[in-house]
Amino acid sequence: MEIILFTGIQATGKSTFYQEYFSNTHIRINLDMLKTRHREKIILNACLEAKQRFVVDNTNPTLVDRKKYITLAKASKFKIIGYYFQSKLKGAIKRNSGRTGKNCIPEKGILATYSHLQIPQFEEGFDTLYYVTINSNNTFTIEEWLK
Repeated sequence: MEIILFTGIQATGKSTFYQEYFSNTHIRINLDMLKTRHREKIILNACLEAKQRFVVDNTNPTLVDRKKYITLAKASKFKIIGYYFQSKLKGAIKRNSGRTGKNCIPEKGILATYSHLQIPQFEEGFDTLYYVTINSNNTFTIEEWLK
C-alpha cells in the first residue's frame, strides 16, 4: 500500500512520468482529469479503503497542498513516496509552449504555481523522496534523496 505524491510546476513531466512508470500499477488521481475536489475525494477515499496503490498527479506546490494526502495516507498505513520534479521555470514555459488546446497552461498560471512552490521535505511525513529531472530528449533522471 503506497501513495506516490508528485510535486512540481506545470510542464515538468509529471503526467508523462506517471504514464511511463506507474500507469500499469497505480490509480491516477489528477484534478485536470477529475475536474472537482469532490470527485478527487471520492477516488482518494476509494483507494484508501481498498488499499489500492495510487499516484496524486497534481502540482502540489505547498506543504498545505501535500498535507491532506499525507495525513489520510498515514492514517490508512500507506507508505508515502514523494517525487519532486525539478522546476526550472524557463524550461517549463518552453515545454508548455509546445502544448495545444487545454493542455497549454497560461504562462501566468505557471508563474503563480512557481511563486508558491515549496520543495518537499522528509519532515512532512514522506518515507522516501526522489528528485526527478526531465532531460532534453524527454527521458527522466531519478535520484533518491538521502535523509
